[in-house]
Amino acid sequence: MVEVFVKNMVCNRCIKVIKNELLEAGVEVTKVELGRVVYKSKNIARDSKKLEKVLDENGFEILEGSDKILVEKVKQSLIRLLENLPLQKTGTLSSYLSKETETDYSRLSRIFSYTENITVEKYFIKLKIEKVKELIQSKQYNFTQISQLLDYTNVNYLSRQFKAETGMNLSQYKKLNNNFRNSLDQIL
Repeated sequence: MVEVFVKNMVCNRCIKVIKNELLEAGVEVTKVELGRVVYKSKNIARDSKKLEKVLDENGFEILEGSDKILVEKVKQSLIRLLENLPLQKTGTLSSYLSKETETDYSRLSRIFSYTENITVEKYFIKLKIEKVKELIQSKQYNFTQISQLLDYTNVNYLSRQFKAETGMNLSQYKKLNNNFRNSLDQIL
C-alpha cells in the first residue's frame, strides 16, 4: 500500500474527482479521503507519475514532510468539523485538534502558525465565516440560528466577528444576495 498526503482537498467533490480520475488512469485506488490517497501498486514509479499528473491537472499537490502533512491534517479536521451542524466538538478547539491529529497542541499550533502565517484559531474563524456565508445564502436559517449552529455564544458575537472579517455586517451581506464566498483551499 502506498499512502500519499494531498494539499487542498477540501470537499467531497475533490474526493470524487481524484478517485475517478485515478481509476481511469489505471491506478488501483484503495481509499481517497480529504487530504489522503491510498493505493496499491506493482509499479510505484509508474503509478506515482500517474498520481502526480492527475493531482496537478486538478490543482492539488503531494505533501512531503511531516510538518506540511500535520498542517493539512489540522485544516482537514477543521473543515470536517464544520460539515455537520450543529458544531459537535467536546472541549476546547485545542483538545479536539490534539486528539484528531494525535499531536500535542503546542507543537501543532507552532508548526501551523509558522507554516501558514496565521494561527489555528484565526484560520478556524475564517472557515466559520465562510460557513456563515453559506448558511445565509441557503436562506434556511436566521442569524440567531446560524450563531447557535456554529457554537457562538450569541448573535452579537457572530455579528462582530463577521464584520471584522468581511467589512460588512450580516444584514448587509444578506442584502447583497450574491455569492462572495472564498474557496476553502484559498483561505489564509
